[in-house]
Amino acid sequence: MKYVDEFRDGTLAAGLARAIAREADSGRDYAFMEFCGGHTHAISRYGVADLLPANVRMIHGPGCPVCVLPIGRVDMAIRLALARPEVILCTYGDCLRVPASDGLSLLKAKARGADVRMVYSAADALALAAREPAREVVFFAIGFETTTPPTALVLRQAAAQGLANFSVICNHVLTPSAISTILESPEVRRLGTVPLDGFIGPAHVSTIIGSQPYAFFAEEYRKPVVIAGFEPLDVMQAIRMLVRQVNEGRAEVENEFARAVVPEGNLKAKTLVAETFELRRSFEWRGLGLVPYSALRIRAAFAPWDAEAKFGLDYHPVPDNRACECGAILRGVRKPTDCKLFGTVCTPETPMGSCMVSSEGACAAHYNYGRFRDVPVRVVDNSAPPNPDQETA
Repeated sequence: MKYVDEFRDGTLAAGLARAIAREADSGRDYAFMEFCGGHTHAISRYGVADLLPANVRMIHGPGCPVCVLPIGRVDMAIRLALARPEVILCTYGDCLRVPASDGLSLLKAKARGADVRMVYSAADALALAAREPAREVVFFAIGFETTTPPTALVLRQAAAQGLANFSVICNHVLTPSAISTILESPEVRRLGTVPLDGFIGPAHVSTIIGSQPYAFFAEEYRKPVVIAGFEPLDVMQAIRMLVRQVNEGRAEVENEFARAVVPEGNLKAKTLVAETFELRRSFEWRGLGLVPYSALRIRAAFAPWDAEAKFGLDYHPVPDNRACECGAILRGVRKPTDCKLFGTVCTPETPMGSCMVSSEGACAAHYNYGRFRDVPVRVVDNSAPPNPDQETA
């Protein structure tokens, strides 16, 4: 197949659904986690879960970079933007609405006078610094391995151009560390409250890191991993491949997304990142807590462009809203509809938690595409004789 429409073909999807139902053992249950928020979005948007047999269940993972961003990191950016009028704080659109402390967000900080701007890329922030030499331009960088190389590139370009008014708050996190934390969590490893039979591996992340890093999870934890593209047929084929592995007692890394992912990944991008960043000893993830060696920081050679060092920024952990279940949803322990706030006070227009902010968040995806499936259908029997005592229109 060559064109995107072919990966959304309804007839092919129905055939894959029949194949999955035929191959799934009716005597057992299957539980697979799609780590990436892009897969969560695709599953909800295209109704993939409705095509699966009842004993094949998909569990949402923490693979949305906006969703796992802890409140304390957003607070750090807000404090900087409000306290330093010379600062222009730039970030991606989804970050602007992430709820922070005191009812604030970056967007609300902008309403209070902070110069906060949305950019489409790290390069946009760098270009702004070149145009505004009298201002301090700070790029609030987030994302998994996919968006890390562009941040590394602008840091190196800023150094080469001598742009002293440009710096980065680095929030880049690493996928394999998060998967390890999930597999080592009490819910999965000891208590068994979240059974996991395998993972759908992320697509864009894997174009950078390749398929090799997932071999550890297959070998050490006996959990199969199938890397999949983001189209509905990609996801369904990956589910079928996972069902086959479970049935055959195999735990291997398979690559459904072979049209874009190779075992070694993008060597040039990986080298660029390694030369610009180094591992943090620990980093807080929303929903996962402190995860060791799960994030990157800017190397000392680029310290003049590290906003945390340049402005003396301190990180202070902040607990989530007690009524919000985002943390449990990101760990796969709960579903969006288990949260009392879902669809009432918490909507994409008024998000209370991070899972409702990004379109890739589990709550936002379910709100936009799946919440009406949860409403019981009221069947009206039109064949019954009318009740004379009932008022009619």
